[in-house]
Amino acid sequence: MKTIINDSKNPRFNLALEEYVLKYLDTDEDFVLLWQNENSVIIGRNQNTIEEINASYVKAHDVSVVRRITGGGAVYHDLGNLNFSFVTHSLKDNLNNYKKFTDPVIKALNELGVPAEFAGRNDIVVEGQKISGNAQSFYKQKMLHHGTILFDADLKKIADVLNVKPDKIASKGIKSNRARVTNIKPYLKEEITMTEFKTLLLKYLLKTEKIEDHVYALSHDDLDKIQALMATRYNTWEWNYGESPDASIEKSARFAGGKIEFKFDVQLGKISTMKIYGDFLGTKDLAELEAHLLGTTFEESAVIDALKDQPLDDYFLNITLDDVIACLFD
Repeated sequence: MKTIINDSKNPRFNLALEEYVLKYLDTDEDFVLLWQNENSVIIGRNQNTIEEINASYVKAHDVSVVRRITGGGAVYHDLGNLNFSFVTHSLKDNLNNYKKFTDPVIKALNELGVPAEFAGRNDIVVEGQKISGNAQSFYKQKMLHHGTILFDADLKKIADVLNVKPDKIASKGIKSNRARVTNIKPYLKEEITMTEFKTLLLKYLLKTEKIEDHVYALSHDDLDKIQALMATRYNTWEWNYGESPDASIEKSARFAGGKIEFKFDVQLGKISTMKIYGDFLGTKDLAELEAHLLGTTFEESAVIDALKDQPLDDYFLNITLDDVIACLFD
């Protein structure tokens, strides 16, 4: 088994690297990768992004939102979380076999004093609290299994960033199952740093004391292709938000000019139906504004562009563009 030493903390690069190793790296080797992301929410392949994140918190705290190619629920990553990835040939006994891939991780944790165990369909828990979620993806004759390890993550941020406002969002996406979580650091027999933990775990998974003998060095060509994949997929709104399943959404808020409520559908990332209600005052027919918004990408800057030249005060007296945007996106 080989590894790639990846010091990037950029979630877009890291997910592009995973996909590249799975789909495009021309080698018969199996791989194990360990990596960290800076503050980010990683969205499951089949989830509706706006249903999973606290949008106002994400914006205020500069949290990256990136979709991955595997299923499962949304997770928060920071530098207190360590990710592990196995890329192997999809042998029959590997398919959907979460226990097989979590087993070596659990045994390594046990040796370090952490009473970790497999639970449910795809989790690792400690004393009933989740420390790792796992997901898989398959491509031709290869497969990706990856998971998280909460080493010393900011657990309050996990709650804040995934604490979605109680808007009504009915989508066909897979919804996250919020579980109680904890870190493994308090359970370790000896206090170690994340860097030391990462090295110990990699040695255990590679079954060697000489990691350098198992390192695959990415070529300039490899890096160029990873960067291209990052640019065309993981850096794009279309992938991270627009790939969300269709949704019916209700948003409402009260301002000085009255209450405003939006009921609309989003298909392929664009507003496909729109109705506006409320007890505000106005002189223009709302049907004109509703029609104007159809086909607009449901993304803050796109909606601002669509509305900035509209006479909003004629539609909603004493309700500003900033108010409308806050209602739709905060």
